[in-house]
Amino acid sequence: MKFKHSINLHKGTTFLFVLGLMLWYQNFTIGPWVYLALHGSYGIMWLIKDNMFPDKQWDKETSIPMGIFIFVGLGLYWVAPFILISSGSQPPAPLIALAIIMNLFGVFLHYSGDAQKYYTLKYKPGLITEGFFARCRNTNYLGEILTYSSFAILAQHWLPFVVLGLFASAGFIPNMIKKEKSLSRYPEFEEYKANSGLILPKLFGFGIGTSTQSSTTANTSQESR
Repeated sequence: MKFKHSINLHKGTTFLFVLGLMLWYQNFTIGPWVYLALHGSYGIMWLIKDNMFPDKQWDKETSIPMGIFIFVGLGLYWVAPFILISSGSQPPAPLIALAIIMNLFGVFLHYSGDAQKYYTLKYKPGLITEGFFARCRNTNYLGEILTYSSFAILAQHWLPFVVLGLFASAGFIPNMIKKEKSLSRYPEFEEYKANSGLILPKLFGFGIGTSTQSSTTANTSQESR
């Protein structure tokens, strides 16, 4: 099996899992419905993304036991809906609005950034210094952090933030460091680095050219889900 099979199974069943929690605890208040809409649709869009512009790193072969381990590990992301629905807590309207805003921007940056990366490297390999990556070298990770933070704040509990921190320290940060080392081989990378942020956009700085060098691995951000 491949890594993506476990990831896709988790993403695809999130909608059913959250709905199952709502049925089990008979909690059909506004908070769970909003959570179902946000996290459930995120998982469905992930499957569409994987079909249209997949991340090649998840095509790697793995063993069935490792695949099960990956699925169980990703299950930590289900802590947020479990806490929200089982506790019966009611997120206030301003918090719900904030979660929706964060989620919209997060999904937009994550999936749009991945689409730019995939199709740019497909037809014009090299260092990507324009579009979503002009001022931020890891737009996709920024989007993913915003997305999962929106889920966490709806739970109104500290534990989902700990889970997000674990995934960030074990996956996001190491992969960003690995990517930095890979891109450092390009002569123009230092100029690009000076005018862009690692995870937060650098809003001020001098312009940078958008020239590319031939390499199929440039600006290939490693996603960690």
